[in-house]
Amino acid sequence: MVSRRWLLVIVVSLVWFGLRGLEAFGLESPHKDRTVVLVSIDGLANFYLDDPRADMPTIRRLAAEGARADAMVTVFPSVTWCAHASLSTGVWPSRHGVLANDFIDRTTKQKVTLLCDPVYDKEQILQSPTIYDVAHRAGLITAGVLWPVTRNAKTLNFSAPDMPGDTAWSDFGTPAWIQELRESGLPVDSHGRWCREATGGVPRDWLYSRMARQLLLNHQPNLVMIHLVEPDHVEHRTGPRSDDAYWCASHSDDRIRDLMEAIAASPRAKSTYLIVVSDHGFFPFEKVIQPNVLLRQAGLITLKDGKPVPEKAWCMSQGGAAGIYVFDDQQRDEIVEKLQKAFQSVEGIQAVLAGKAVESVGQKTPEDNPRCPDLWLAAEKGYSFGETATGDDVVVSRSGVAGTHGYLPDQPDMWAMCVIWGPGIQPGTRLGKVRIVDIAPTIAAILGVELPETDGRVLINP
Repeated sequence: MVSRRWLLVIVVSLVWFGLRGLEAFGLESPHKDRTVVLVSIDGLANFYLDDPRADMPTIRRLAAEGARADAMVTVFPSVTWCAHASLSTGVWPSRHGVLANDFIDRTTKQKVTLLCDPVYDKEQILQSPTIYDVAHRAGLITAGVLWPVTRNAKTLNFSAPDMPGDTAWSDFGTPAWIQELRESGLPVDSHGRWCREATGGVPRDWLYSRMARQLLLNHQPNLVMIHLVEPDHVEHRTGPRSDDAYWCASHSDDRIRDLMEAIAASPRAKSTYLIVVSDHGFFPFEKVIQPNVLLRQAGLITLKDGKPVPEKAWCMSQGGAAGIYVFDDQQRDEIVEKLQKAFQSVEGIQAVLAGKAVESVGQKTPEDNPRCPDLWLAAEKGYSFGETATGDDVVVSRSGVAGTHGYLPDQPDMWAMCVIWGPGIQPGTRLGKVRIVDIAPTIAAILGVELPETDGRVLINP
């Protein structure tokens, strides 16, 4: 007969070996005592980290005390909505379904805007599990502060989605938390007005950092995702490496300093990881390519009362990229083949991608997803795409320099930033060239949760 003492030893051994077995399969218990703060600074390119004109002491301190990438390759097109979907999911647009900032509905021939989530809830557009989904289901506390593609996200305990409008947060976020912020004195009711103002990004980023501080001090979530916006606004107006862009890089660094101070004052000061990334870089441009002019000249777009009508095709601009949609199903292959040849000779176009070639940039074909264009165009540095269909010139000059993104992502000025700071990370670690899909699996490893079937890899194992 087995004694009570030996029975206890057997039970403890079985439990221990069972837990070790779970670890072997990557199914460790979630780390409920840890916090990851993921900050995306929209448009703050990787090159600013090494530019002496960029006054960014806090982010450079994080890189010196933690780890940094030499470059982070983003998505194509290198625009905000699909980049943040890849940050959240760890997969490319072909899998998560957020293909760009917009797409063309082939039935109505009208543009459907995804930017700022005016149409779809998160569950209606994202086709892959997110890091906050799996964290929440593992019993962890999750939060999003102006994080894209989170409208009505059910797996965020605290949410203020990236949406304008005076009632957007109350209608689509977490009303109880917004009320709590309001009662604490934060001007959350000015957010809609600031979104409408040209210079409203400065107070907005200030507000978002204070909202994150309130979470860290009062609620101790395990995952906080924050989207700061002002560098993108400034660089669109003045271009990268402008005086205004350098000022804004310093402004963004101040917001990271605010978050560092909040982490230091929080109950989890010694078990918090801070990941600072951007979603894309920036190119300056002085010329605009108007593919719809070429489509009109080819008889695929008509003018009625001076207004363009997309009879058989239309071009959707994404800044440094453009998607051509062909609506004539009977002659689709013939039209696509002719347009491929035509656009290859247009000034300022770096690449024309169709068919299986789009898979190399993380996209799908229309046969796999009807929201996908038939052709993707990528511009060279110095050029951007427009949607104008009138006039005689396919390429026109503008009066001054502006900035944009959307280009093929593996180019130095289009590289995004990636800095990871926290306990257990060897100071001065260099990660080499990483990819935007590596961020979500890295967060999963830190939090001890499983994010299945990602396209990325874990960058650190603390």
